[in-house]
Amino acid sequence: MHRFLLFSVIFICLASTSYGQRKKKKDAELVDPDSSGVVSDRLLPTTLPLLLFDDEEKKQKDRAEKKKTKKNIYYGEQTRKVRIKQIFRNQVSWQFFNVVNVKREIDPYIRDVYWYDRSEKVVRKEKWDPSKGNLLHGPYERFVDETLVESGHYFYGTRHGTWMFFDGKSILTDKLHFQEGWPKDSRITYYNREANKIEKLIPIEYELAEGNFFHFHESGQVAVTGEYRYGEKVGLWTEYWDHQAKTIRRREIQYQEQPFTKNFRPFIRAEWDKDGNLIYRREDT
Repeated sequence: MHRFLLFSVIFICLASTSYGQRKKKKDAELVDPDSSGVVSDRLLPTTLPLLLFDDEEKKQKDRAEKKKTKKNIYYGEQTRKVRIKQIFRNQVSWQFFNVVNVKREIDPYIRDVYWYDRSEKVVRKEKWDPSKGNLLHGPYERFVDETLVESGHYFYGTRHGTWMFFDGKSILTDKLHFQEGWPKDSRITYYNREANKIEKLIPIEYELAEGNFFHFHESGQVAVTGEYRYGEKVGLWTEYWDHQAKTIRRREIQYQEQPFTKNFRPFIRAEWDKDGNLIYRREDT
């Protein structure tokens, strides 16, 4: 009987200690969500992207889809037409496009995802919210008065295929090529080309870095993420440890919020060790 009581007391003490530790850890996370470097966001890219730049099978599928004659069906999805009219400085602008009623997880590697905000009746390319709108899917045209100034195709909210831009006299001024949101001029380096083991991926538009940059460890885990605009690093760039198959932040570096900002010097915002413990944070952030 005494032995049973002794074991019961020990068990209660251990349980209380464990609960207290868990509660302290939880309270600390609530107070300071950045205190841990361990990243739990399921949308954060942690493995290599699937690139389709040279996928001949995909090209053949696209050609087959174009031959289909069913009304408003693009890339195998039923869509509906939408048009938006805007007036600015006595000029009438029209946008004609199609949207798809599909709840689709967005590729976290793609920066610009275009969707139709039903409540505001505008096309947006940030903060995609399935409860507020629909992804653009299929052909797109934009007119100023009666002149076509932009045309292309969307694939689940991403620019796809050839996009053309015209001036007010219908003269072609520019042409860009995309593959499901990726600029086809993107620069890619590999650890092993045959095994498709990517080292760095730099999106390129107009011969300048433009979009989300990714650097991967040789294991395939993400090493660095950040954004370029007009060839300049902007916003928060994050480095990651390659440690026990977990995504753990190593360092955050703050760059200018807008390109070509004068007198701005990048600075280290925070650092973590391999276990995700915060070891440094700049006081004014």
